[in-house]
Amino acid sequence: MRIIVLILMTALMPLVSAQNEQTVISFRAGDCTVSVLSEGGGQGNAGLLKGATPEQLQKYLPDGAFSLQTQVFLVRTPEQNILIDAGHGKNLFANLQSLALEASQIDVILLTHMHGDHIGGLLRDGKTAFPNAELYIAQAEYDFWNNNGDRGASQRKIFEIYKEKLHLFVPAEIENVAHTPEIVKGISAVAAYGHTPGHTAYQLQSAGEKWLIWGDLTHALPIQMPCPEVALSFDTDTEKAIASRKKLLEYIVGNRITAGGMHVPFPAIGTLKRQGDGYAFSPICLCEGI
Repeated sequence: MRIIVLILMTALMPLVSAQNEQTVISFRAGDCTVSVLSEGGGQGNAGLLKGATPEQLQKYLPDGAFSLQTQVFLVRTPEQNILIDAGHGKNLFANLQSLALEASQIDVILLTHMHGDHIGGLLRDGKTAFPNAELYIAQAEYDFWNNNGDRGASQRKIFEIYKEKLHLFVPAEIENVAHTPEIVKGISAVAAYGHTPGHTAYQLQSAGEKWLIWGDLTHALPIQMPCPEVALSFDTDTEKAIASRKKLLEYIVGNRITAGGMHVPFPAIGTLKRQGDGYAFSPICLCEGI
């Protein structure tokens, strides 16, 4: 069985379409259609990094900046329409409409974590933006924001508004994910703790194919690939974030699979290989689109 971490081995027959000035890419994998929905972004600066040496910064970020985009993933299975994260909400609803989907047609929302750039699209005018969606979040993430004082006010508001449809779970370690019950049909949760206490990646399976969507495992791709020990100043637990990144990246490379994440520059998918003490990421070519 081939394993794919967010999408798309060249052996698959992809359906890739670019819409909305390169803000949507869709492709088929197994019985599913997966779309990357870009929320846009800008640049991050080296001041956001933690643990980078001057030599590493000079080599990998000579201009002191890196692309910092945000992506949302949509998985359309034969049974359900599933969002993984909700981004800022900036382009989300227009991107869904470009795929002939209304917010009311989203059945499930899986959250990687509760930072604002991943939950901003959940509310509109103070109400649920997705009236028919079941909301899933790791127990550790829920507990953290429920006990975080004023800083968790926005997160607790979402918990309250979605309380009738809120589902809590404990993600599996990647080595145990095959033996752990799925969160929803075809999708399992993978522990990727550190960026936040309950940060979660998601593994998808359809017609014998598997993917992993890694959430915020990386932010500054040009330096965190060759130097996975470099962290972000807003990681909740630096050591855990680094350990999760190394563990999942090694899993990806060891299984020769393709990878993607929420802050990987659009189209947010590509292949990994070992390079020195770290890794190198090669994005899929947009020329493969139709």
